[in-house]
Amino acid sequence: MDQQAYNYDKIAKAIEYIVANAKEQPTLNEVADEVSISQFHFQRMFSEWAGVSPKRFLQYITAGYLKDRIRDSNNLAELAESAGLSSQSRVYDHFISIEGVTPQEYKSAGKGLVISYGFHETPFGDCFIAATERGICAMAFVDEATRDFQLIELARKWHYATIRPDQQLTAGYVQRIFNPAQRSLGKLPLLVQGTNFQLKVWEALLSIPQGAVTTYQQIAERIGHPKAVRAVGSAVGDNPIAYIIPCHRVIRKEGVLGEYRWGSLRKKALIGWEAARQDEEYFAQKQAALK
Repeated sequence: MDQQAYNYDKIAKAIEYIVANAKEQPTLNEVADEVSISQFHFQRMFSEWAGVSPKRFLQYITAGYLKDRIRDSNNLAELAESAGLSSQSRVYDHFISIEGVTPQEYKSAGKGLVISYGFHETPFGDCFIAATERGICAMAFVDEATRDFQLIELARKWHYATIRPDQQLTAGYVQRIFNPAQRSLGKLPLLVQGTNFQLKVWEALLSIPQGAVTTYQQIAERIGHPKAVRAVGSAVGDNPIAYIIPCHRVIRKEGVLGEYRWGSLRKKALIGWEAARQDEEYFAQKQAALK
């Protein structure tokens, strides 16, 4: 197991323990003992990953906090505008361009396309990523048990494409995805297979800034289909590109995180990690304004 995957595995277990024992408010030493590392090592590891203490991190994934965040995001258009293009939490649709295949291209199942794929470390465990010349067409979080499945699924959806490994090419994409400093390199293109309805949902997801959350109902209203909440939920669940199309930012209206295609625990990690970074950026901007 590589170092980043090892760190995430320990952090995920710690988050799981903290959430399960929230009422008892376990001490830092108790959490460290649970994941079998020293208190000093755990504190440093968690702070480097999250930017906040485990106790503060827990606040970001409680129902009360998340319900407040839902109220803040009642109008996604206003939320997008308030994020600001100069902010690291900039709206994703200024960083991402999404293109759906044509009906004919869908029928041809990737004929004539070359798809390169690779497996890479991320702050949330290993990921699988695949890309064509026109953009990223698949991304998923994986472990040893699901690596082969992702290749099988890719071949099923793009049956007639030429599929080949290319770690060097896909590493460049991963660097851009998880390193905000590289977002100035131009838009990151996505190429997806989906219905018109699914594309509308995925485009709406791209409007949710980092650190924000919304509900299935709000997404349904955003795309002009307020009664299609169940269909929106299905489209969110069918998202083919993890993290970049941020389906993890859609939660239940009660403030409950709910399920996630790549694990409910990973969803907690993603939501808390992003909220911590949003706070960090906000306070940095506030300090800069006071100088």
